[in-house]
Amino acid sequence: MKYATSIPSARSSSSSHYMLPRKRQVGGEVVLQEDGEPNLADESPIKKLCTDDSKGTECNSGNINSSSSSSDKPPIMAMGNNGNSGDIDEDLHSRQLAVYGRETMRRLFASNILVSGMQGLGAEIAKNLVLAGVKSVTLHDEGVVQLWDLSGNFFFSEEDIGKNRALACVQKLQELNNAVLISTLTTQLTKEKLSDFQAVVFTDISLDKAIEFDDYCHNHRPPISFIKSEVRGLFGSVFCDFGPEFTVLDVDGEDPHTGIVASISNDNPAMISCVDDERLEFEDGDLVLFTEVHGMTELNDGKPRKIKNARPYSFTIEEDTTNYGAYEKGGIVTQVKQPKVLKFKPLREAVKEPGDFLLIDFSKFDRPPLLHLAFQALDKFISELGRFPDSGSVDDATKFISLVTSINDSSADGKLEEIDQKILRHFAFGARAVLNPMAAMFGGIVGQEVVKACSAKFHPLFQFFYFDSVESLPTEASDPSDLKPLNSRYDAQISVFGAKLQKKLEESKVFTVGSGALGCEFLKNLALMGVACGQNGKLTITDDDVIEKSNLSRQFLFRDWNIGQAKSTVAATAAAQINGHFNIEALQNRASPESENVFDDTFWENLDVVINALDNVNARLYIDQRCLYFQKPLLESGTLGAKCNTQMVIPHLTENYGASRDPPEKQAPMCTVHSFPHNIDHCLTWARSEFEGLLEKVPAEVNAYLTNPSEYTMAMKNAGDAQARNNLESVIECLDKERCETFQDCITWARLKFEDYFSNRVKQLTYTFPEDATTSSGTPFWSAPKRFPRPLVFSVDDLSHLQFILASSILRAETFNIAIPDWVKSTQKFAEAVNNVMVPEFQPKKDVKIVTDEKATNILPASIDDAAVINELVMKLEKCKEQLPPGFKMNPIQFEKDDDTNYHMDVIAGFANMRARNYGIPEVDKLKAKFIAGRIIPAIATSTALATGLVCLELYKVLARGHKIEDYRNTFANLALPLFSMAEPVPPKVIKHQDMSWTVWDRWIIKDNPTLKQLLNWLKEKGLNAYSISYGSCLLYNSMFPKHRERMEKHMVDLARDVAKAELPPFRNHFDVVVACEDDEDNDIDIPQISIYFK
Repeated sequence: MKYATSIPSARSSSSSHYMLPRKRQVGGEVVLQEDGEPNLADESPIKKLCTDDSKGTECNSGNINSSSSSSDKPPIMAMGNNGNSGDIDEDLHSRQLAVYGRETMRRLFASNILVSGMQGLGAEIAKNLVLAGVKSVTLHDEGVVQLWDLSGNFFFSEEDIGKNRALACVQKLQELNNAVLISTLTTQLTKEKLSDFQAVVFTDISLDKAIEFDDYCHNHRPPISFIKSEVRGLFGSVFCDFGPEFTVLDVDGEDPHTGIVASISNDNPAMISCVDDERLEFEDGDLVLFTEVHGMTELNDGKPRKIKNARPYSFTIEEDTTNYGAYEKGGIVTQVKQPKVLKFKPLREAVKEPGDFLLIDFSKFDRPPLLHLAFQALDKFISELGRFPDSGSVDDATKFISLVTSINDSSADGKLEEIDQKILRHFAFGARAVLNPMAAMFGGIVGQEVVKACSAKFHPLFQFFYFDSVESLPTEASDPSDLKPLNSRYDAQISVFGAKLQKKLEESKVFTVGSGALGCEFLKNLALMGVACGQNGKLTITDDDVIEKSNLSRQFLFRDWNIGQAKSTVAATAAAQINGHFNIEALQNRASPESENVFDDTFWENLDVVINALDNVNARLYIDQRCLYFQKPLLESGTLGAKCNTQMVIPHLTENYGASRDPPEKQAPMCTVHSFPHNIDHCLTWARSEFEGLLEKVPAEVNAYLTNPSEYTMAMKNAGDAQARNNLESVIECLDKERCETFQDCITWARLKFEDYFSNRVKQLTYTFPEDATTSSGTPFWSAPKRFPRPLVFSVDDLSHLQFILASSILRAETFNIAIPDWVKSTQKFAEAVNNVMVPEFQPKKDVKIVTDEKATNILPASIDDAAVINELVMKLEKCKEQLPPGFKMNPIQFEKDDDTNYHMDVIAGFANMRARNYGIPEVDKLKAKFIAGRIIPAIATSTALATGLVCLELYKVLARGHKIEDYRNTFANLALPLFSMAEPVPPKVIKHQDMSWTVWDRWIIKDNPTLKQLLNWLKEKGLNAYSISYGSCLLYNSMFPKHRERMEKHMVDLARDVAKAELPPFRNHFDVVVACEDDEDNDIDIPQISIYFK
């Protein structure tokens, strides 16, 4: 199949396209069909290309990736409703799929985009679109690279100066995703050319030309989505026009809200109450569907109903249910998400009547209208003078302000009563500069708007968006001479901030923790800003992780050939290529207490700032504590799908990261997961637990026993509890009746597991608790949210049943190091082997105890005779060991979610979907199962770019020093809505005592190796009476213990070593103690941690 594109293949000399070997894989996978014949999966109609390595020519091979064909592996059968996903490389795009879903991704793969203007903003937008995987990106720019551009565009180097901007970007941009067609246009753009694209983005265009192009796009059939965006110094704007009528299919990207019905009244209006294990998220006006309602079956008609009076656990519907059947039990209520139609105004009208502006910072509620005038005035200034205002030029600023005033005066409606000349002066001074943090931020916002335009996923900006970060400027006004260019790559940045701050950036010492998606973006930004690029500057980055394929869709400093290499090393090397002066050291140490010999006191004391690029809370809390201790600024950020947040942690000004925490995620009770699931998450949690128990933990226990039998059995006897008994029983079962020697044994094991899990256990559960069972209070036992289960009847004709047996037997064989025979590829032969398994009849037992207590944390029942049973089990285990061949060892399997050829997710999805079938819960495909069971964090490049751009705007303030708390900004943003919420950080809690005050940032230091008596006297002078001093968990002094008075003349360091057995390494010159104090009125006073320097 030929490469399909709507861009003409015949191109003029000013237009060219580039293509490198593709990264996205499609086709070549063996799929089991109903007739049992393995066939090649249908190839995607979307973009197919293969390249001859020596010639780079396109070819029309039917199988693109024959080397990656899985035809040499047993067939993979779809679990759940998998659908044809051959057009999406799920290994590469898994995190993005978790945000967008397959349908949105397919729309993106069919979209052709134009990006005009390849300075910093255009480059950032193009980068995000190529990573997202659109069909094609055409780069348009008629200008050439200047030294000035190197402040904003990470594709440019000094060698590119004088080259066309679009041509200079294209090859490096292509490396990000070889499945995207990258083209260039280097001559004047005509509006007719715009019809080749679904969306067009302009970053450097006059207002008149923009109006002309937008008119064409707005009136085109179908409309072409038009986006105009500018970054001018610390000011930025976006305008969107997606046509006269644009339908948003999913306004927020959230899963539909659901509730489990507990009761429904026969009333007008009807009152619906839901179970109180989770608050309802419904709002008045939402439409909902009812299913599975027993009794009042009239509500199961599939008709959406509108909610009124939404409360945390109840709501009413506008319906008279007086004559409906009486509610009996059951019922699921599910939100029906409604499309929304937006009617965009063309730019010609919107400039004059902009409507409501999106407010992002309540301290600047009057700023957007002013900036709306400022960007128009800048366009007029350039059209009249043919240039931007000069930085520091008072005359140019005066001229610019007069243009703003003139436009304002001519405004019929919405005339501003007051013009802030100081803001406009800043605007004029920096108007020519494209600053990297601003380009990164707006590149994320605009990139997301393009995705919305192409997919109708998420709510577009409607229609103007304005932003500024004038607080990032130094607190002291720069001398005009300090803003003059120095013929350096940082000249654009100097024109805004001045050479003095540039010097501070270059000489700064920075610690970046993490080198994933956030880390890559930060390194790019910092390299362009010149951070740590001076003679005495240094950036240290650390990450103990290696690169995986799924990283490549966001972590843009990595390439296919880097898979398996250390993230920090590869990222540092790539960043150094962006700016050859970048002084960067890459480490592979996890920042933790265990690496404090690497990141020692001297390291921390020399830092200027710490930038977190982490993906877990515990690591963030550790870095937060280190920054508190050494009083270093911490710039924190995180992303979750289309959402992102930033938090500034500034010594003595703001609270620390750990001062406030999100509530812990609600965990389902153990009995719910094991016996009473009512949603697919419960099934998948159980499935992963069973996978790890059967295929990892039990084989690991077997190996632990076989490695040192006497030590293992002694440990079990010493434990003498239910867990030890269970471990021994599992090991004996694995080595005795469930031991596998042939692949047929593995099939038998898998078939019997199916029967045990999905038939026998359900029969036992419903025997113990029949459908009409009641609780001690007389209420039905099987009340919501409990769902009554039904046993499954195994059939080889059910492909999902057969797939579970296949995948499970393959992994069982792997644990026993058994080869997989070729006949497994034959569905008929494999089905025969499964049918040959003898499945014993099952009879439910009386008096079987099944845990129903939601507060129970352990499903293993304790027994008073555990110790006696353990002794018997040890004897059995020794007999089993005698039957094993010499050198026998098992191969524990660690769950790996990102390898679709390893059968791990096939087993887990099979486990979960069979269990869901038991309980009448909707099943999921393997991809959805991977998201939930693999605990995949949804991630996209756009929100990452936005977060890092915002953080780097704060970095200017940190390194400039002197800013007040009201100058800093914490941000929460959701690109899907879109929502931006900026506010100054929260100050730290202040504790006062006499004439002293302190916060969590303070640490008291006492030097010269004091004795205990000297420390007590030192505190006494502050009006504090110490009654307890501890080091770690060891008490060094307590006033209640008379013997402790004998320690008065001992040095504190000796007490720490002798009493607390402290091991103080050679690089440590102090240690910390916690002191409990009272004032003279016996009131407890919380004092800072005390550091005692002993050398």
